[in-house]
Amino acid sequence: MSEVIIDVSDLEPPEPLEHILDNLADLPAQHWLRVHHRRDPVPLYRMLQQMGYRWNTDRVDANRFEILIWPADDPDPRTRKPGADAHP
Repeated sequence: MSEVIIDVSDLEPPEPLEHILDNLADLPAQHWLRVHHRRDPVPLYRMLQQMGYRWNTDRVDANRFEILIWPADDPDPRTRKPGADAHP
């Protein structure tokens, strides 16, 4: 599993939502999305649930949120060991 990182912090609505959904549509198998956002994207969560994704949102500070999004059938990326995908 591997991570795709996007930053939608500087985008105006509805661009963050659109950008997140576009990236999820192109997300390779066994990957998850890490989103940097300036808001808690509450409207996104019901959509994610309906699309078969899980998520975790952390408030980093007053104006910064980090959202991890992964397919519900995949393991939670927060439980991965660092370097698990490293190849010699």
